[in-house]
Amino acid sequence: MRILSAIMATLATLTMSLGIAQAASAPAVTSDAVNALQPLWRPDPADRLDPIQPIRFRHGDVSWLPSLAKQAGWPDHAIPKLTELVLRESGACPNRKGGDIVDKDCNITGVSEWNHRSDTGLLQINGVNYDKSRNKWAAVCREMNICTQEPLLDPFTNLKAGLVLYRISGFEPWNPCNWRVCKASTTSVP
Repeated sequence: MRILSAIMATLATLTMSLGIAQAASAPAVTSDAVNALQPLWRPDPADRLDPIQPIRFRHGDVSWLPSLAKQAGWPDHAIPKLTELVLRESGACPNRKGGDIVDKDCNITGVSEWNHRSDTGLLQINGVNYDKSRNKWAAVCREMNICTQEPLLDPFTNLKAGLVLYRISGFEPWNPCNWRVCKASTTSVP
């Protein structure tokens, strides 16, 4: 073992010595050499083929939804029904809580009802799905570790949370007949 340690120490010393000697004999880098390594053309960010535009949320506008839903993992066949739900539940305003009144730019302007304030975001995810004090099996809390309302106001997070519920029971969490308020006018919705 001592012989192996001695050999390793000798190799390390030689390697360091050779590295220092090579560094001492290397030519100095001039600014011309550095400039020669720089690219001659730099792309302008405005020239990108895939410009990243922030989403401008407007009440009733879901033109952005299919792309974001696909990024969140929603299957293509579910996106038409998802679109209907987002329009019905939040009017496509991701910052909306149950009972919020919004203007055309999704700004909160008031509250019409106070009895369902735990409903959150695009899909109005209900507190029973994220708050373990209301439901010890809260799926969004259990699956995503999101156990409060605030993260669900983010549109992407809300769509991911909705996908958790969809994978468990399809569109049933959004079926108004499950809330004992099923009316003839809503039987065709989810």
